Amino acid sequence: MDLAGRQLFALATDLVIFAFDGDALRLLLVRRGKPPFRGEWALPGGFLEHGETLEECARRELREETGVELRRLDQLSAFSTPGRDPRGNVVSIAYLALVRASNVLATAGSDAAEAAWREVDALPKLAFDHADIVEMARRRLADALYTTTAAFDLLPDSFTLAEAQTAFERVSRAPIDKRNFRSWLHKESRLRETGLARRGQHRPAKLYRLDQDQEPAQ
Repeated sequence: MDLAGRQLFALATDLVIFAFDGDALRLLLVRRGKPPFRGEWALPGGFLEHGETLEECARRELREETGVELRRLDQLSAFSTPGRDPRGNVVSIAYLALVRASNVLATAGSDAAEAAWREVDALPKLAFDHADIVEMARRRLADALYTTTAAFDLLPDSFTLAEAQTAFERVSRAPIDKRNFRSWLHKESRLRETGLARRGQHRPAKLYRLDQDQEPAQ
């Protein structure tokens, strides 16, 4: 207890890092190398150290546990349910990031037994309250699908319209009407043709990119 008679608590950070591999939405997880929950899967994260900001803590833990360094992290929410951590009263500030799967290679660091990308719709049981954190992150991302360009951070620099639709469907957890989706893409999301195409089993599919300099249609 402190001088005011109030219970002390520890601050921690957790990181929800989503990637899209062209077919599935994936989540970066670590297998814990020490108790509590040794051997179980969890989000990367850890305790705030003296002299750190919360974002500095999140970046350090991500680097130490997975070897990953990211340019952008967005604060998601605070999680403070009593009993969420068996070590005591721990408040965690969660951060959310979206990455291109081809750009990020995860390797277990000194604080984790293993690091891996796991399919979000087939996750193992997660330690602590991390399943709740992941669920909130998915809802936050789904809510932003059609009001921001955030989901395009999951796609490669150049992508087909089919790849974009699959990514949006994985995030929203629901099928999307192809015609309506493509109409919205062309009207609202600042797409520009690259002049290139991707060849597959069927006819070549045009490649697009997000034009960050163009204002969205009103």
